[in-house]
Amino acid sequence: QVVLVETGGGLVQAGDSLRLSCAASGRTSIRNAMAWFRQAPGKEREREFVAAITWNNRTFYNESIKGRFAIFRDNAKNTMDLQMNRLTLEDTAVYYCAVSVSVLDHSLGSMRTWGEGTLVTVSS
Repeated sequence: QVVLVETGGGLVQAGDSLRLSCAASGRTSIRNAMAWFRQAPGKEREREFVAAITWNNRTFYNESIKGRFAIFRDNAKNTMDLQMNRLTLEDTAVYYCAVSVSVLDHSLGSMRTWGEGTLVTVSS
């Protein structure tokens, strides 16, 4: 069973950068797609796709963050990072790391394993 732990969240100002990390344990190699989702305050039923990356580093981004965020993956270490630049107030959310049941599918419904999330708060 894979366990995911996110780190790197915190309080930053608008325009700042932040890097989130996700460490996966319990399995020697994750071949499926991994992704970041986020859930904004007051939107408990809306988990929004942020970015995803396949085992061979094919990346996918939500249009709202494209050009500001970048996703990385280290298969040898079973880690995934999200570099977030030029943060805005709208980026405030709990960010979740997830592993898909598929090598390519990165939809919300395809995610099988989730971390507990890390809170990112962007202030003005």
